[in-house]
Amino acid sequence: MKRLLLVLCALCPSLFAARPNVLFILAEDHGAQFGAMGRSDVKTPRMDALAASAALFRRAYVAYPVCSASKACLMTGLQGHTNGLINNTNNFFKHAAKLTEAEKNSPPYLHTRIRTTAPTLIEALVQNGYHTAVSGKLHVSPNERFPYHDFIPKVPAKQALTGIIKRAAGKPWFFLHNSITSTHRPFVNSEKQPINIDPAKVTLPPHLPDTPTIRRDWAEYLDGVQKADKQLGEALDALRDSGVESNTLVIYMGDHGPAYPHGKMTPYHLGLHIPFIIRLPGAKPLISDELVSELDLMPTLLDLLRIDARAKTHGKSLKPILEAQTEAKGHDFIFAEVSGRSLNQKRGMEERAVLDQTHHLILRSRLDEPKVINADLRDMKPWINRIYGELVLRQTEFPDAFRMLQTMDPHALKGSPPLIELYDLQNDSGQLHNLATDPAQKPHLDRLMAAFKKWHVETQDEAMMIPAS
Repeated sequence: MKRLLLVLCALCPSLFAARPNVLFILAEDHGAQFGAMGRSDVKTPRMDALAASAALFRRAYVAYPVCSASKACLMTGLQGHTNGLINNTNNFFKHAAKLTEAEKNSPPYLHTRIRTTAPTLIEALVQNGYHTAVSGKLHVSPNERFPYHDFIPKVPAKQALTGIIKRAAGKPWFFLHNSITSTHRPFVNSEKQPINIDPAKVTLPPHLPDTPTIRRDWAEYLDGVQKADKQLGEALDALRDSGVESNTLVIYMGDHGPAYPHGKMTPYHLGLHIPFIIRLPGAKPLISDELVSELDLMPTLLDLLRIDARAKTHGKSLKPILEAQTEAKGHDFIFAEVSGRSLNQKRGMEERAVLDQTHHLILRSRLDEPKVINADLRDMKPWINRIYGELVLRQTEFPDAFRMLQTMDPHALKGSPPLIELYDLQNDSGQLHNLATDPAQKPHLDRLMAAFKKWHVETQDEAMMIPAS
C-alpha cells in the first residue's frame, strides 16, 4: 500500500509562537502511583507540580501492558493485533542503516514488528520537518519505521537536550526521553542499599497480602517512583534552562503498570492504569476523569501540531479536552489486550479487557494454549521479584492471592483462569470479587460485552474467540 501523503498546515498562533517542540518523557513500568493521584506514601513533588500546571488525565490506560507492544500502540495509534507488534521484540538502539546482518535476521526482530503501512508518529514528524531524538531505549521494530535523527545513550538530561537543540539548528524538535528505568525491575535492593520509603508506612494494593516481604518489595517500587520523579525534574529543569520552554509541549507518561500480579502483562487495572500528563504552553491547567488511552497520543499530537497524516487510528484527539471545550469527551469504553502468541508459538492464550467509568470486563479464550510470562514477573534473580516466591510459599495462608498468581502463570502453577471476569471499579479497586455470575450485575456485563463484540469485529481481532456470556 502506498505510503500516505502527510500535509503540514499552519499552526494556530494563539497556541504557539512558532512550530512547537515536544518533550515526551516516558517512564518504564510506572503505573498511576504518584502524589497527584492521591497517594500519600510516595513523595513526587515534580510530577505533582507538572500535573498542577498541565492537563492531568486520571483515567488513562494502555492498550497493551508490556514494553514493546505498548510503544507500538503509542507510535501507531492502533491496537496491538492491528499494528502487528505483540509482546516484546529486540532493542536495537541504532539507526536502521547501522543494523548488522545478524541483527536484521534475528528471529524476534523479524517476527515481532509493526506490519501496518500507515506512518508511525516518528515518520510523520520527520516527513513534516521535525528533528527527532530518542534516549535510552527503542525496543520496537523494524527500525526503518522509527527514523530518529539522534539515538542518545543514557546521559544527563541537560546534556541530551543541549545536543538536540544544537543539532536541530532552528527546526522544531521531538525528544522521546525514554531513560527512566527506576520503576522497572530490578528495583534497588533494600537489603543491601538504603531506600527512601519506609515499608511499614506504605499502602499496599488491596490484592497483595500484608507481609514484611511484600511490604519491602512494594516499598522498593515506590522508591523507584521517587527516583523517577527526580529524573523528571532534571529533564524539566534542562528544558527551562534551554530557553525554549515557552514553545515546548511536555508529556509525561508510563508505558504500563508495574511488574506485579494484576500488573504488567495482565489485563487488570493495575497493569493498564498509567500516569498521563500533557502541558501546553499557555494553556490553563485542568484535571480530567474522562477515559483516555495511549492510542490517543498520536492523533492528539498530530492535531496539536497541525499535521494531517490522513491515517485512521483507534485513538482520538484529546485537543478538545486540552482546550476545555464544552462537551469535550474521552472514550465511552477502553480496550486492551494480552496475547500468548510469541516467536515460537503461533497460537496462545488470548486475554482482552474492556472497561468504562464503573466496570471492568476481562475475557479469555484458548485457555489450554501457552501464555507469555515475563521473567521479571516471577524470577528473584536477576529481577529481585520477591512477590512470586512469597505467594507460592504462603499459598495456604493466602489462597486468594495465590489464585491470582495462578491466573497470571496458570501452566506453571496449575491454575484455571476464568473465561469471564467482571469487576466493580467503584467498590472493588483491588479487583478481588468477580461478579460475572451475579444476576444483579448482568446489565453491566451485557453493556461491556456488547461493546467488546462491536470492537472485536471493527478491529478484526481474529485471534480472540468470544466466550459465551
